[in-house]
Amino acid sequence: MTATRTYETTIVQGDDGRVYVPVPFDPDEVWGAKARHSIGGTVAGMPVRGDVQPVNGGRGFVLGPAWRRDCGLAPGDVVQVTIEAEGPQRADLADDVAAALDADLEAGQAFDSLAQFYRKAFLKWIDSTKRQPEQRPIRIAEMIDLLRAGKKERP
Repeated sequence: MTATRTYETTIVQGDDGRVYVPVPFDPDEVWGAKARHSIGGTVAGMPVRGDVQPVNGGRGFVLGPAWRRDCGLAPGDVVQVTIEAEGPQRADLADDVAAALDADLEAGQAFDSLAQFYRKAFLKWIDSTKRQPEQRPIRIAEMIDLLRAGKKERP
């Protein structure tokens, strides 16, 4: 199951002028190594989504101007944060799908970098083989081929 992290932090303005919520832990250690960590959760009780990225020598996610205006938050405010990795993660996958992604580094990295919509679509397509279980390994292999080819979804 996906690990949820709750912590208190101070909203900061990055060197690039954008406003960030610092992330005080390494997402690769908590959610597994991947190129992009999409997260969802709350900041000061308000729903938020974003990507963890480098900021001021650490990590954080952006709070856009409209979100801050609607929530009344600014740099320097101390907030309670609860975040978790968004979408299906490796630990949540069926054993056969996880094994296929583990066996192909390129496809596994591509899967991990997909937005949750695309990950869920692949998994739903694979799971829809209940009446034709012989199709499941074929679809898993096709997903691996598509991911290796840089495709986010089936044609």
